[in-house]
Amino acid sequence: MIIRYAQVAALSKLGLEMRMCSVVLGGLLLNTQSALTITAASARNQHRLNMSFTVEERGNPNTLSYRLFFKNSDGKYVSPFHDIPMYADESQNIFHVVVEVPRWTNSKMEIATKDPLNPIKQDVKKGNLRYVANVFPHKGYIWNYGAIPQTWEDPGHKDGDTGCCGDNDPIDVCEIGTKVCSRGEVIKVKVLGVLAMIDEGETDWKVMAINVEDPEAKDLNDISDIQRLKPGYLEATVDWFRRYKVPDGKPENQFAFNGVFKDKDFAIETIKSTHGFWKALISEKTHAGGLNCKNTCVSAEDSPFCCSTDEAKAVVGRTSPCGTEDHIPCSVDKWFYYEKK
Repeated sequence: MIIRYAQVAALSKLGLEMRMCSVVLGGLLLNTQSALTITAASARNQHRLNMSFTVEERGNPNTLSYRLFFKNSDGKYVSPFHDIPMYADESQNIFHVVVEVPRWTNSKMEIATKDPLNPIKQDVKKGNLRYVANVFPHKGYIWNYGAIPQTWEDPGHKDGDTGCCGDNDPIDVCEIGTKVCSRGEVIKVKVLGVLAMIDEGETDWKVMAINVEDPEAKDLNDISDIQRLKPGYLEATVDWFRRYKVPDGKPENQFAFNGVFKDKDFAIETIKSTHGFWKALISEKTHAGGLNCKNTCVSAEDSPFCCSTDEAKAVVGRTSPCGTEDHIPCSVDKWFYYEKK
């Protein structure tokens, strides 16, 4: 069954055609076949990519078995870490973002950098699924949260500004548009600025960005525009990142630059730097450690990172088919009140 554009008007501008299994999209629960087709807008020049991706659910949502795999327009399984291009339009500095966590939700979903094909799955702590706490006055994630593909914060590189090494993940993005995105959605964003968080001694950049399709995108072009048009949002972002681990018994996170956001130009250069680290990783110039660099579109056939179509199908085949959604624990909805220091 195909959910046609007219049936989901809120998504029509993004050109979304959905065949999804038990997934909430912008408040609408769809119980249909498993796969979400996300089609990018038509190319307007040679620098802009016209790409489409689908996501395929495996396992049972809200359980340890759940995985979200990606396919390209040819039906080939791809890695959201390695195969989706960083740029959507290089000439305009428009980047792709893979949405891992829709705004207002609590499930800590992330690209599984150590798993074959790097599907999205829920983070696990001590054998239990991880949910972020609602630290008053916040509810879940306060942005659409995701990552820029083909980037990597190198744990072997000590950043000159933060004095700390990278956190071994793709660079994170907080998308601040009006629409609540869906998990696995691949969107195009323009970058507005960046926050340098220090998480347990590691550099963990947080890029502020907005979907280019958002009605507010034309008015938001740099970090100062967020302060002007969305007063309080930047302060709330720092507060969220500072305190979100406290309910788990962790100390408050710290920030470089005294928690002050850097502007768009600084952010873009930071992203380009992490792209350079990723290129060194995928070309075997940097030790991968525990990361899984298998990909189906980037590496040459003689590379150990090259994953054939049959290998990719086998990876997905080893997981369980999409099953019944489990209930999210009621405790996830509790408020956590914590006095600011």
